[in-house]
Amino acid sequence: MQKKEKYESPNPRRTHTLMSQEDIQAGKKSSWYELEITGTVRNLCPELWKLAHLTSLYLNDNRLVRIPPDISRLEHLHYLDLSSNNIRTLPAEIGDLIHLRELLLNYNLLRMLPFELGKLFNLQNLGLIGNPLTQDVSKLYCEGTQKLLTYLLDSLVYSNSLCQS
Repeated sequence: MQKKEKYESPNPRRTHTLMSQEDIQAGKKSSWYELEITGTVRNLCPELWKLAHLTSLYLNDNRLVRIPPDISRLEHLHYLDLSSNNIRTLPAEIGDLIHLRELLLNYNLLRMLPFELGKLFNLQNLGLIGNPLTQDVSKLYCEGTQKLLTYLLDSLVYSNSLCQS
């Protein structure tokens, strides 16, 4: 088994700030919209999906094998980093995260992507490096995120029309 490379996030905005004791004593309220959970996490607590206010979620560098459909409850997410895990499939509900601008799935075990990703019209950056994707998906990804998303959306529309026939 080959050693997994350490994944470095491209997001320069990631800084960790803790409130000082003086701020707490002065009654300053904490407001946070980003959450980072990294380490050797294999399962995510169901309480995570109640944090609907989150705009950024960093779950990279863990041992996650799946993402539950409940991720769709994080409706305000703009940034989601699932890189460097052991994820084999994504739930179709990930396509409900319509505010996503950046979705990083680098260095996982993804072969296919759900067609519902095509519904992410605001997505500007899709990271898929280091996944054993099918040749068709890899080729489209090399041609650009928008080309891949259009293909996925077209495939979703086509598969839905077949189901309704």
